[in-house]
Amino acid sequence: MVTVAVVNQKGGVGKTTVVLGLASAASARGTEVLVVDLDPQGNATTGLGLFDPGPGVDAVLDEERPGGLATVVEPGGWPSDIGPTPRIAASSPGLSIREPQLATDPLGAQDRLAIAMRPPLQAAPDVGPPGHPGVDDEDRLVLIDCPPSLGLLTVNALFAADVALVVTEPGAWAVDGVGRMLQTIERIRIRRSDGRPEVVGIVVDRLGRTRDGRYWDEVLREAYPGQCLPPVHLRAAVSEAAAQSMPIHALRRPGAAEAAAEFDVLLDRLAPLTKSDDRMCDESGFEPDVGSDSGGGDESPVDDDVMGRSA
Repeated sequence: MVTVAVVNQKGGVGKTTVVLGLASAASARGTEVLVVDLDPQGNATTGLGLFDPGPGVDAVLDEERPGGLATVVEPGGWPSDIGPTPRIAASSPGLSIREPQLATDPLGAQDRLAIAMRPPLQAAPDVGPPGHPGVDDEDRLVLIDCPPSLGLLTVNALFAADVALVVTEPGAWAVDGVGRMLQTIERIRIRRSDGRPEVVGIVVDRLGRTRDGRYWDEVLREAYPGQCLPPVHLRAAVSEAAAQSMPIHALRRPGAAEAAAEFDVLLDRLAPLTKSDDRMCDESGFEPDVGSDSGGGDESPVDDDVMGRSA
């Protein structure tokens, strides 16, 4: 099992888009996925087709509860025809007030999620009945959708994760924002005895076919050589899949296949971390042509970009 924290302190860069795309790609390969939605907005929860969740992940952050996450995991609402339906520890509005409460813990509450994901030391009534769908090795991939902040919810995700995937956008402040995120991850690695989480890479999301998009993508790659992964291009199909609460791999419209292929490439970068599942071990190194000059498929109506220039 590998746990991936999908992070950036800036909102609107597409963290949830990447989480849902990776969940779709893993499901299409027959891999069991658990999504932990730490964002109070709850877009990953509804994106997975869960509109009336139970107590959610907030219920296991109120105190230290080893194994407690197992009690709030629910099946998502995606169709099962492409693969195993991802499960979810749902978000709830209560997460928005949980963070200041965590800050009052005199011993520190930065690892409550990590504790909740561990198996309990012994069977206990509050860990759920036998067979309760919890966090175990059957979940080959655990994706944590983080809130747009560097607060204690994000810190909890980083204390629980094996690796961190930094999501950004091709914009003027992307380089500085990524730098601050990497500094935060490094500070947490120093505090963790196992030296985790490692940064698995930086992914540029919503890369449009514009001069500005290409320019800022190049700037980011020059600033962080060897760390930038293949981008996810701006396509209407990705937004439509999220709006319909369905996996991108199941969507049938122009641009969907190209978008699905890009998430497959990102999942390939995580595959070596989950070698216990042979279905995720495609080490062929093949990457489709997703260069910045080729968006492929159907592009959403790009505002030609924030700077107002056309390609």
